[in-house]
Amino acid sequence: MKSDTIGIVGGGQLARMLAMAAARLNFRIIILEPNPSCPAAQVANKHLVANYDDLDALDEFSRLCKIVTYEFENIPIQATHYLTTRLPVYPSPEALKISQDRLFEKCFFRNCGINTAHFYEINSQSDIEKKLADFTGKGIFKTRRMGYDGKGQYLYHSDESLEKIYSSLGNNPLIFEEFVPFKCEISIIAARSVNNLITYYDPIENTHDQGILKTSKVPANINSTTITAAYKAVEKILIALNYIGVLCVEFFITDDERLIANEMAPRVHNSGHWTEAACVVSQFEQHIRSISNLPLGKTSRHSDCIMHNIIGNEINTATEWLKHDSAFIHLYGKSEALPRRKMGHITQIFSLPKKF
Repeated sequence: MKSDTIGIVGGGQLARMLAMAAARLNFRIIILEPNPSCPAAQVANKHLVANYDDLDALDEFSRLCKIVTYEFENIPIQATHYLTTRLPVYPSPEALKISQDRLFEKCFFRNCGINTAHFYEINSQSDIEKKLADFTGKGIFKTRRMGYDGKGQYLYHSDESLEKIYSSLGNNPLIFEEFVPFKCEISIIAARSVNNLITYYDPIENTHDQGILKTSKVPANINSTTITAAYKAVEKILIALNYIGVLCVEFFITDDERLIANEMAPRVHNSGHWTEAACVVSQFEQHIRSISNLPLGKTSRHSDCIMHNIIGNEINTATEWLKHDSAFIHLYGKSEALPRRKMGHITQIFSLPKKF
């Protein structure tokens, strides 16, 4: 069984969609996930119910799998290092380590020659008061670790008081990023194979609501020069990390078409869910192909599209989309519709080019 089995650390909707794509290519999937009723458990061949840093579970996981990947960043880096002593882990723990810390990530982008917002390292309340004493304008305080979907953030304007900001974010190490005026946010999803081949999906234009991705539109409203520059920036990251698998990099685009790197995700990404409906080879299949040394697939799209996330109680009316001929719907099998929780997505496809 080991020769055809891929292990996934994590059991959420991304692991679910990876498992579904892997099954089409005749792979078996084992997930390591502490939640016994997670979305991926419904489609995986085997579910090891254990914490991510449970050494006995990691040993069993590595015995059963040929290769291992992961579906999200917030897993113990020590667990991935432990697994690499036993079998290949893609993407590498180095990519994971950088993506887990916003300060490391920004410094890494700068070292790759990629523009970022101006930022400050913050390790105390006194750091805030000293480094921002003369700051004017807007910015965002972010926890360096464990932040996603708008969590661990504080939007700041210079006419506010600086008092108690550090404690309001849990007294955790922070990064402060100066606000970047931008006309749109995009993401680039790319894949790199073990043979160093790189493919890119079309740039995606994203909108957010309270820090959570709401829609992803393809094509993005950017010019060809900006697209080329974005692809080159992502290529620098892939090569610097000797990266294997699918990577997503998010950028701000300024009014004068400058690229400002925001963050990266060393995995398949929410903004790439549209590839399930509008491409022959989805980001999920491309990731499986990448890490298992299969030929990379063609990434061109056959339709323009908009992907809509289904958030919280929106799940109650999601099936109304089934009345639309152009709608592709994917529900994640989550048992409870909590506020701000991603319950599924809908991709509305347009067979002919269309302006939005």
